[in-house]
Amino acid sequence: MTSPTQSLPMADAKKIVESLFEPNPLVYWSDFLFHAALGWGAFYLAVRTPDFSPAQILSLVVAVLCLYRAVIFIHELTHLKKGTFLLFRVVWNILCGFPFLVPSFTYMGVHIDHHKQKMYGTKDDGEYLPFVLAGRFRIILFFLTMLVVPFVFAVRFLLTPISYLIPPLRKLLWEYLSSLSIDPEWKRPESQERDGKWWRLQESLTCLFLLAFGVLLWKGFLPWKVLVLWYLVSTLILLANGLRTVAATHCYRNPADHVMEFSEQFLDSVTVPGNPVTTGLWAPVGLRYHAVHHLFPGMPYHNLGKAHRRLMGKLPENSVYRLTLRKSLWHGLSRIWRETAEAQAAKRLSGSGSKVPSHSAVPSTQETK
Repeated sequence: MTSPTQSLPMADAKKIVESLFEPNPLVYWSDFLFHAALGWGAFYLAVRTPDFSPAQILSLVVAVLCLYRAVIFIHELTHLKKGTFLLFRVVWNILCGFPFLVPSFTYMGVHIDHHKQKMYGTKDDGEYLPFVLAGRFRIILFFLTMLVVPFVFAVRFLLTPISYLIPPLRKLLWEYLSSLSIDPEWKRPESQERDGKWWRLQESLTCLFLLAFGVLLWKGFLPWKVLVLWYLVSTLILLANGLRTVAATHCYRNPADHVMEFSEQFLDSVTVPGNPVTTGLWAPVGLRYHAVHHLFPGMPYHNLGKAHRRLMGKLPENSVYRLTLRKSLWHGLSRIWRETAEAQAAKRLSGSGSKVPSHSAVPSTQETK
């Protein structure tokens, strides 16, 4: 097979997919509204049915899967051309952003920086954590934090009004508790244009949603069961997205002080074509094609699968594009788990504590078979 260091012929790749960059509003609206409506409908049934009954369990499964897909549209909001899909952005925040305490500003800017070549994979990239270098405990800790994130964000948004009166608190909330990042040590830079024009309004409306929710619970208009099920659904969505992040997003091998070339960034990304039905459940809205997405960040999610199939059909058999492929969720998880153990063993042997063995710096040919 071709050496992993060989660059992908970008001119050829762009020509192959040049007709796939136009987003289809009908696809966005129908997909999002269908899954949001079905998800919240299933959540309502879970509240109304007896606890631990088969009907409630089935309703919760449907609610988690559908609302997970609806929430993940936040990724698309970041990449849609500025000034477009304005109503869609508002509706998304009302149906998903405010109820799940992730208004769209928590991803704006953060994700844009993730796609900047000089920031990707470095200490300035909040969406990248070198799990392979950090060790297995760091992966486990990453998943354990998902259990407290809903409550942490609830406190964060309830503190919004008072934070404007206490500058140190405002600084703390913005830097550490206003981003959907995976690196807990990353500090969000001061607000800029890339963070969106209406982020303060979104923050305030999320706070108002929480206050209204609390009053309805306190006054008995909503049963406390709603809070329990909200936490359960929120946590399961976070865990599902966490599994996808670790297994099927990036290889997470890059030291924070190394600026990667574009070809390295591409080879550090992952695509899992997988099963046409089940893979889309844990990697919804095109995120199973993450390597394709990093090649063409402006391509709408509904065309990523088409782009992948065209690239597979028209690029040569020895193309480095195939080095980004994983067979399944389990394949991706087991790979990073194994590589983390190898990296830690290498650290103990070398005493350097900084580098991964060169053979795992990029995907091996065996991993793609």
